[in-house]
Amino acid sequence: MTEPQPTSYREAYARLSRIAAELESGEADLDRVLPLLEDARAAYARCRERIEAVRAVLAGDWADDGDTGETDADEIDTDKTDTDDEE
Repeated sequence: MTEPQPTSYREAYARLSRIAAELESGEADLDRVLPLLEDARAAYARCRERIEAVRAVLAGDWADDGDTGETDADEIDTDKTDTDDEE
């Protein structure tokens, strides 16, 4: 029987670690390997889902949220150049 699905990244990662240790030990009963692999797949999917959610926030919201000042500096340089050309 498989365990309930993990709800957090930490739970999913802990489950992956336990499954890996059990499989690496060589002690896992052959009848238990397939259910372990199914649990590992679900835990991995949950970890990946959480990582992708964080990446999306960092790439999207934070990238568009703050003004780095680079645009303002470019505008100041352009204004300065225009003023120099008029003289």
